[in-house]
Amino acid sequence: MGFFLKLFCFCFLIIIFHVFVIATPVFSHSNNNNNERSSSSISSKFLDLAKSPEVFDWMVKIRRKIHEYPELVYEEYKTSEVIRAELDKLGISYKHPVAETGVIGYIGTGNAPFVALRADIDGLPIQEMVEWEHKSKVDGKMHACGHDAHTAMLLGAAKILKHHEYHIKGTVVLVFQPAEEGGAGAKRVLKEGVLDKVSAIFGLHVAHVLPVGHVASKAGPLMAGSGSFHASIHGKGGHAAMPQFAIDPVLAASSIVLNLQHLVSREADPLDPQVVTVANFHGDGAFNVIPDSVTIGGTFRAFSRQSLTRLKDRIQQVITGQAAVYQCTAEVDFHEDQRPLYPATINDDKLHEHFVDVAKNVVGNMNVHEMQPVTVSEDFSFYQEALPGYFFMLGMQSLGAEPLATLHSPHFTVNEDALPYGAALHASLATNYLLKHDYGTAKVGGKYHDEL
Repeated sequence: MGFFLKLFCFCFLIIIFHVFVIATPVFSHSNNNNNERSSSSISSKFLDLAKSPEVFDWMVKIRRKIHEYPELVYEEYKTSEVIRAELDKLGISYKHPVAETGVIGYIGTGNAPFVALRADIDGLPIQEMVEWEHKSKVDGKMHACGHDAHTAMLLGAAKILKHHEYHIKGTVVLVFQPAEEGGAGAKRVLKEGVLDKVSAIFGLHVAHVLPVGHVASKAGPLMAGSGSFHASIHGKGGHAAMPQFAIDPVLAASSIVLNLQHLVSREADPLDPQVVTVANFHGDGAFNVIPDSVTIGGTFRAFSRQSLTRLKDRIQQVITGQAAVYQCTAEVDFHEDQRPLYPATINDDKLHEHFVDVAKNVVGNMNVHEMQPVTVSEDFSFYQEALPGYFFMLGMQSLGAEPLATLHSPHFTVNEDALPYGAALHASLATNYLLKHDYGTAKVGGKYHDEL
């Protein structure tokens, strides 16, 4: 889930492991018996179809094809071609280009209600270290976050939904989104107006520590909002043996790093989780030379827009203020022209009830878990600022197998046994949402369908 281009730290792995392994089953009961029976019937049928060789083998083939040729943010031209070719074969109409390389597909009546399903399609600037037949053929680029699997699963859902289009009482919008990894592709998709009629959107992410056939999520804040910063601290270089003739930017930068930690430990509400991390510190020069300048960079995270904005303002003040204390100057860049502040991923309460109701029919009641919030970020959050949205984690760890490598690792692999579950969940969430929000009898292909 992820957008930031760095490996997760060991401590974060421990937190994620704790979140998923001790997660507790969620139980939910529908108030509408007819809808519940329809939901159960649809979900069971969709999972069986997704596991059939016709659909499963097809998804695996697509996933591996995309994996071999990963593309970075707003460069997903070949990936987009693969998606469009498959939609053409399925007879699914679409818009392209959207947000440079994105594809928006449509299944159903073409009329309201509209519900969207989203998959991200970009890779990462990481050299793949996994030796297998379908290893990345592009040096320095890899699908290390499962976006190839996300794309294959949404296409799998599209195949199932198109085959059952007469069941769809409304329109399913397929969002193949570019530039999740730091490019805020979701924001650009929204700006182009292609989701203006959509009343809800669903998205998922593979989880390497959650078992295959299990899902996890929660209502409310799920993932943190985030921003990044880069600062240059300027002093006056000199010989390390005569510091009195220099203005030391290393000392100023060191003080800045320490004082930034106080923003969370001394200023943030302990009940409002926040993070400020300085992840790099660089100064040119030999061991006996005080450099002219030092650069630092890092990230900040919070679960509300207010807290995120406060952290940004205070980071600016601390860096420039501490630099001045040491007779240095500083410039701070938050890169908002390239990467705007990501809002927190906040799941809609009613969509959470819908997710639990549908998911228990797809994967079983005991395999639907509630998870604790995590401080990674996801640009799906931009959709959730504009319309009700729901994001969840899909397990892919086989019981008894070697643990899978973490996201954004050069050793990351996808357990393809998870693909049918993602496809079936996508198809079931959309179909059942439209069943519950049908504005009247749907007309498909000139015929009216009142019931499944």
